[in-house]
Amino acid sequence: MDLRKLKTLIDLVAESAITELEVTEGEGKVRIVKASAGVAAAPVVMAAAPQMAALPAAAAAPAPTAAAAPAAEAEPEGHVVKSPMVGTFYRASGPGKPAFVEVGASVTAGQTVCIIEAMKLLNEIEAGADGVIKKILVENGQPVEYGQPLFIIG
Repeated sequence: MDLRKLKTLIDLVAESAITELEVTEGEGKVRIVKASAGVAAAPVVMAAAPQMAALPAAAAAPAPTAAAAPAAEAEPEGHVVKSPMVGTFYRASGPGKPAFVEVGASVTAGQTVCIIEAMKLLNEIEAGADGVIKKILVENGQPVEYGQPLFIIG
């Protein structure tokens, strides 16, 4: 569902006397429930099928503070090689071939460290800095997202 349509529906629920609205469009399903006056005036939106959920900023405020502590611990030291695209991560150039790099291997900027397959194209991903591979964060054959950390170079 289009974000503009979703915002319009939220505004309609917020400004009207209705307390709940459910819309099905294609395979997507959106349910908007207005919270009771004692809790909050903002509506809560939950979407099904694509597995998305959106909450108003006031309701979502406590969650980032709770999630901030693990994120701060997870920040690695060193240069992080991130995925430049969505695709499938491969550590080697082919099945049965040796991996481009292993933990503890020295790399130079521009050296190929992995391949990401996107739309049947094999894209070589290069180290962005000189150093030693401290950690490999993705398993071979695993799907990766844009900006997802792949390696830590120390």
